[in-house]
Amino acid sequence: MTNKLAVFDFDSTLMDGETLEFFARELGIGEKVKAITDRAMKGEADFFESLTERVALLKGLPLAKVDEICHNLPLMNGAYEVVKGLKEKGYKVVCFSGGFRTATEYFGGKLGLDGEFANILHSKDGLLTGQVGGEMMFNDSKGQMLKRLQKLLDVTKDNTIAVGDGANDLSMFKYAGTRVAFCAKPIVKENADIIIEEKDLSFILNYID
Repeated sequence: MTNKLAVFDFDSTLMDGETLEFFARELGIGEKVKAITDRAMKGEADFFESLTERVALLKGLPLAKVDEICHNLPLMNGAYEVVKGLKEKGYKVVCFSGGFRTATEYFGGKLGLDGEFANILHSKDGLLTGQVGGEMMFNDSKGQMLKRLQKLLDVTKDNTIAVGDGANDLSMFKYAGTRVAFCAKPIVKENADIIIEEKDLSFILNYID
């Protein structure tokens, strides 16, 4: 049996929005954080620098509020359907997120994902310190993790699907035979095989055998 792998971005792909912006609104700095996010997703700023800059602005946010926000994020239309449909076609379905495990672990369980890789917000005494670490900190993190997963699971590039919307998703496109730009920035569309403009992930199933 051929091993197959589908990898999804989380923010603005599996989930309808940007986790960091939900946090920022709680602190009244939504527009400031959104401006930094937009630059990074368009490829106009280094991902590591923009991530650490945005997380630093969250210093003092209570961890209980972080959990509450992360567990109430709005999933994208068709998220359940696309995961179920791909698994029925024999795919392992995984999430790579430049966001945070507090969200991906929770929704990974709800969606039935086979794995999720993300970053971790550092906290002390129940408050965010403004620091972050983890598996998805850099522009090429998703590509490097995909390459390692392919080797671990014995999956070829031709049997790999990558789905994303922002510039930090391009690194995984490099190792995927099928590259899906979902409601994506222009730089991502330019490198995709499949472009979906409607906010419904189940449309992906129309293109997958």
